[in-house]
Amino acid sequence: MSDYVRIFDTTLRDGEQTPGVTLTPEQKLELAIQLDRLGVDAIEAGFPAASKGELESVKLISEAGLRAEICALARAVKDDIDAAMRCNPNSIHVFFSTSDVHLKSVLKISYDEAIKRIEEAIEYTKLHGFICEFSPMDATRTNLNFLKQVCKVAERAGADRIDIPDTVGIMTPSSMYKLISEIKEVVKIPISVHCHNDFGLAVANTLAGIEAGAAQAHVTVNGIGERAGNAALEEVVLALHILYKKKTNINTSKIYATSQMVKRLTGVAIQPHKPIVGDNAFAHESGIHVKGVVIEPTSFEPFKPELVGRVRKIVAGKHAGKHGIKTILEESGLTPTEQQLAEIVRRIKELGDKGKTVTDTDVIAIARSIMEAPPAEKKVLDLKELAVITGTGVIPTSSVRLAVKGKDYIASETGVGPVDASLKAIQRITQNLAKVSLKEFRIEAVTGGSDAVAEVIVKVEDESGRVVSARGAREDIVMASVEAMVNALNKLLSRKIA
Repeated sequence: MSDYVRIFDTTLRDGEQTPGVTLTPEQKLELAIQLDRLGVDAIEAGFPAASKGELESVKLISEAGLRAEICALARAVKDDIDAAMRCNPNSIHVFFSTSDVHLKSVLKISYDEAIKRIEEAIEYTKLHGFICEFSPMDATRTNLNFLKQVCKVAERAGADRIDIPDTVGIMTPSSMYKLISEIKEVVKIPISVHCHNDFGLAVANTLAGIEAGAAQAHVTVNGIGERAGNAALEEVVLALHILYKKKTNINTSKIYATSQMVKRLTGVAIQPHKPIVGDNAFAHESGIHVKGVVIEPTSFEPFKPELVGRVRKIVAGKHAGKHGIKTILEESGLTPTEQQLAEIVRRIKELGDKGKTVTDTDVIAIARSIMEAPPAEKKVLDLKELAVITGTGVIPTSSVRLAVKGKDYIASETGVGPVDASLKAIQRITQNLAKVSLKEFRIEAVTGGSDAVAEVIVKVEDESGRVVSARGAREDIVMASVEAMVNALNKLLSRKIA
């Protein structure tokens, strides 16, 4: 197993063959420049014979002065190779089918004819001075003795590298290891592996091929490609660096930025649980996990997220614990007391139990409403019950039960809406303690969705001209408004009594 593994990126060729993906020459150049910054050894820029746009793209990338080897794909056909040569790449990747299903059923030619075409195509490519990588397409379903013969012929014809493609992704790691070991016994030139992900084994098979002696891995960013895709660059590289202690030329800190560029240009979404680059790859919600990573990141992370250009994400939800919520709040400059933190965590778990995804914005809104409220021992008012009636042909009505200094009071009021009616009912109960007028009412944050957490801010003024503001945060906007009003009155009354 080589200490250094070459990374041959085919995002712009095999990756672009993802159904529904089409890149313009300018987009392909933009991505090629990023791949070069990332440090890939070779960029398979496209298939020039496929279209004028493809030819233009490969030519544009070949002329961009990139450090990476620029490769063009061609069938073992003179016209294809001529089209590739017109782009002036560094190398040409020539391929020809070798499995029985392709030769007998699709191409309808003999082994001897296949050998002749392969030999002629490689010799023609080398005659014009290009690096040549040859792929016996569908190699993993090819008769082994014939495959060995093809590889020896390719080497004699001048091929610089031989790629073994698992074209339909049917290999297992053990069978791939065995196959590469067998090919390595009959050729001396470097071997590449090109694995498809039809059974979810592309990365594992790639690594197995490298274990067996392959010197180069064909990969795509985010694992995009035909059908179920290709071996993912980010997974192969990180496995090589961390698990195998091998070297590549990849600058891993640029992996996430490159992944996001591929996502943006191709429109292919990344599943949240995708290793390395998925949204959840470094996200922690469980209280046990969060406590661990806050104290010692390696307790629940195999490597630092910064290694691939990412940051750790602490997620709030029903599995959250105090450590995680406290970390989210501290990152926003909020330092609740233990009592406040306990109430914040309780409210967040309550939301999570209702099936709501709790965002950082939700956490901060809830925290501010709790932290800005007077402490329990200073509260004069406590909301006990709220009921509202509203709808077509019905006058909005609210009934409120408040505990004032421990004694319950009930009031009902009508209004232009349920919020207006509820605030009027509260003011009616508290008018003997403090006559207040609502100076301002606004909704500052709604985090999205019909069950969104709304943050309501109110500003009230009493008869002495004292003005206080307070906030409430609930997924029910009426409750958020009532909470804000009760918090504001508690502030006024606690100061008045003090």
